[in-house]
Amino acid sequence: MTTIHSFNPLAHDSARTLILGSIPGKKSLSEGQYYAHQRNAFWKIMAALLAFEPSLAYERRISLLCDRHIAVWDVLAMCTRESSLDSDIVESSIVPNDFNQLFERLPNLTHIYFNGAKAEQSYNRYVFPQLKPDFKLIPTTRLPSTSPAHASVNFEGKLQAWKAILESVR
Repeated sequence: MTTIHSFNPLAHDSARTLILGSIPGKKSLSEGQYYAHQRNAFWKIMAALLAFEPSLAYERRISLLCDRHIAVWDVLAMCTRESSLDSDIVESSIVPNDFNQLFERLPNLTHIYFNGAKAEQSYNRYVFPQLKPDFKLIPTTRLPSTSPAHASVNFEGKLQAWKAILESVR
């Protein structure tokens, strides 16, 4: 089994929307970039929603998210997992990220969106009980995972569901 660590949050202090994944997959870890797997629909969805080319350089895509007050992070700071599948995460190895610290830094945050079920489940189990009372009031929404492993929803279905984030970035 391999112990993996998440990335730092991609967050400008003005962020109003936070998108949370579970923890980066192998391709993301090797590239040092969120959602680096070419079949992961995250960047294609963000590009469609925010009107940019998904082929832009990674730093430019990050800048465009920040310009729209969107932050990206993962629920898990560390865990043990052999493959890139969330189902392979060893529950007893999970260490969550420090969300009280992040939320202190993001006073304008109005909504949290989960990129899939594992992110939501892990947040509710490991993060939510530890949150300061005011932070527990931030609304959350689970969206279908952009992972290629979540093939039960096609790209168009995922895009339709992800349009929900447009409400919080206006």
